[in-house]
Amino acid sequence: MKQERPAARRKSAAQFRTGRKSSGATAGSDQPEASAEETGNAEQMPGARGLRGRGSGAGRGAGRGNDGKARGKKGRKLRKWRSRAKAALAELETVRAQAPAYPVARPARMKQRHWGLIASLALMVLVPLAATVFYLFAVAEDQYASTAGFTVRSQDSSGANDLLGGLASFAGNTAASDSDILYEFIQSQEMAAAVEARLDLRSHYSQYWPTDWVFSIWPEATLEELVWYWQRIARISYDSGSGLIEVQAVGFDAQMAQAVTRAIVEESQIRINALNEQARADAMRYAEADLMEALERLKQAREALTQFRTRTRIVDPEADIQGRMGVMNNLQQQLAAALIEYDLLAGTVSSGDVRLKQARRQIEVIRERINIERQTFASNNTDTGAVGEDYPSLISEFERLTVDREYAEQVYRAALTALETARDDAARQSLYLATYIKPTLAEEPEYPRRAVLSALTALFLVLIWAISALIFYSIRDRS
Repeated sequence: MKQERPAARRKSAAQFRTGRKSSGATAGSDQPEASAEETGNAEQMPGARGLRGRGSGAGRGAGRGNDGKARGKKGRKLRKWRSRAKAALAELETVRAQAPAYPVARPARMKQRHWGLIASLALMVLVPLAATVFYLFAVAEDQYASTAGFTVRSQDSSGANDLLGGLASFAGNTAASDSDILYEFIQSQEMAAAVEARLDLRSHYSQYWPTDWVFSIWPEATLEELVWYWQRIARISYDSGSGLIEVQAVGFDAQMAQAVTRAIVEESQIRINALNEQARADAMRYAEADLMEALERLKQAREALTQFRTRTRIVDPEADIQGRMGVMNNLQQQLAAALIEYDLLAGTVSSGDVRLKQARRQIEVIRERINIERQTFASNNTDTGAVGEDYPSLISEFERLTVDREYAEQVYRAALTALETARDDAARQSLYLATYIKPTLAEEPEYPRRAVLSALTALFLVLIWAISALIFYSIRDRS
């Protein structure tokens, strides 16, 4: 094969050159014939002889000279193109002679690795897929679905939630809402146990065991295994922004599926009522504790004020000091009148008059009484008529005790108001379960979704097979 190919190439090149030469020669020989024919035609035209006779001199010679020049130019161009074509052909032949000749590929045949790949495809993809399709369409039992939707509403915060809209979801909520609690409760072991006690889930969902072992549960399943199976038959959809909860339960008959969703709604209502009772009990307990604390504080404030009055024998220091200020004002007026009377007597009588001495004595007595009264305000000497403590300290202590009593009274009134509010809240239900989709009753089975499951199985089996084949061949090539 290596020797035949260059010979064939040389033969085709020779034929190509021969064809180009013959075509060039033909083209060169055609031109004189065409000029002879044109000359004959020109001679046959009427009047051609006369014209030829008339111009037999310079015209004929010039025409022949021009034809010779044109044919010379065309010949030179053809020779140039022929030389270039020969050079290109020679160069092509040289390149072809130097290029190695590759052998012709043999026909493709199946090898052992190809049969192994096909066998792995059959074992890893086709056989499991056929078994899955057979199980889904021939063995698996039909399942009916029932849907229920509800949410937790509050009488106190519904208006605020409507006004704020979704701002709470952007700001974030640190405490778990009642809907979050209910969402977790539906998936809990307590809910599964409550529904099991009502409907006997084991007997219903194990009736096709072990025939339909994929979608059934074994009769001797424990409570923990039942909780695992509960996640398969009760599907929950929860929107944390709006608080809407949607539950879908499946069963081997439509009545059982509806009974499961109805039991979930009823148990959720019971849990919401329990949360209400607990909230009311906590509110009442906290309100009563606050009221008892406020009452004890008010008693202590009043008792301290009573001890102050007993110790100082003053009911109201402010009223007492106002009375003493009244006495001082009266003494000041009497002193002013006595001084006026003394001045009048001093201008009319002699210095040794008895009336003048009495007026002077009266002035001295009034002044002494004023000094004594002034000392009682800032002295703790009981000899001067004081109460044993200075009045500024008494007034400060009395004001402090009065403020404590007033604050204790306000706290007590607030605690009474909170207790009454807690009682009003306890009298009504603040939380309730609002059902916006009642448990539905299915007319035809929806599960298992055989086409979807078959397609997913085929997809994953092909992916697993392809990845396994790539890993195997990569390891084989490296080894």
